[in-house]
Amino acid sequence: MAQHLLKVRNIKKYFPIRSGLLRRTVGHVKAVDDVSFELAAGETLGIVGESGCGKSTLGRMIMRVTDPTDGDILFEDVNLTQMSRTQLRSIRDRFQMVFQDPYSSLNPRMNVGQILSEPLVIKGIRKKEALEKAAGLLERVGLRARDLERYPHQFSGGQRQRIGIARAISLNPKLIVADEAVSALDVSIQSQILNLMMDLKHELNLAYIFISHNLAVVRHISARVGVMYLGSMVELGDKSDVYGSPLHPYTQALLASAPVARREANRQRIVLEGELPNPANPPAGCPFHPRCPQAMDICARQKPALKEAAPRHSVSCHLY
Repeated sequence: MAQHLLKVRNIKKYFPIRSGLLRRTVGHVKAVDDVSFELAAGETLGIVGESGCGKSTLGRMIMRVTDPTDGDILFEDVNLTQMSRTQLRSIRDRFQMVFQDPYSSLNPRMNVGQILSEPLVIKGIRKKEALEKAAGLLERVGLRARDLERYPHQFSGGQRQRIGIARAISLNPKLIVADEAVSALDVSIQSQILNLMMDLKHELNLAYIFISHNLAVVRHISARVGVMYLGSMVELGDKSDVYGSPLHPYTQALLASAPVARREANRQRIVLEGELPNPANPPAGCPFHPRCPQAMDICARQKPALKEAAPRHSVSCHLY
């Protein structure tokens, strides 16, 4: 069994709702509510779900861009949640992030050479050597060394995302969190960026947490898939199991709603009733039960734990 690089244990993020002149806390938005999973070195885990399900917040907590309300995040058995911002700097180079917007994630006042060499200089590499490494990084992601003098606005969206990826791998990380890394790009460019990320994964033995709402993209790049709904992880398993034999009613509905290139005679159409509940006032019990076509009485009273229903295939549902 591969050694676990990352362990996320019962992680939660509650954003306070403040009201009145004194801005007192009157409630909480439960963006992520008790999520646990593990990631092996060199593995790619895809996280899917509707907009607002908490998948981006989860990624930002793993990076410690956002501080969790409760729970533990262990990276190489080091608990990140117990580290100060100053302490995090010593290991920040081991885990990096690729953001959704390839333009706003790059400093428009810095040219590409400055953007890529800055983290290297901070780590103690001389500026001349850092620029040489930056040129090599550009060529590795499919750009030219002479692009070092250009600024972000002089590149296309796909090229800017390549620069973002080059920056992410500049310090030889072991984990990259990619938050909707291709959703802002044209479909033809998406495939190029995905292929680049897969090539880099094999060359550098990278582990990815790939966050996306695009089921086809996640299926293409991931080895395992986690499905989130209203801040909870409702299903987790190998992609062949999750896509081929989904267990949770929400996963089944999600896959049934995905567009396909050709009509499938045996495909069942699943229509969910009702609206996505408000995360500031989530339903008691299973968060999906108000919309679930297979809901039982216990679903309204007790939230099911994520448990293994088949080898390497876990689900949070009272049906199993």
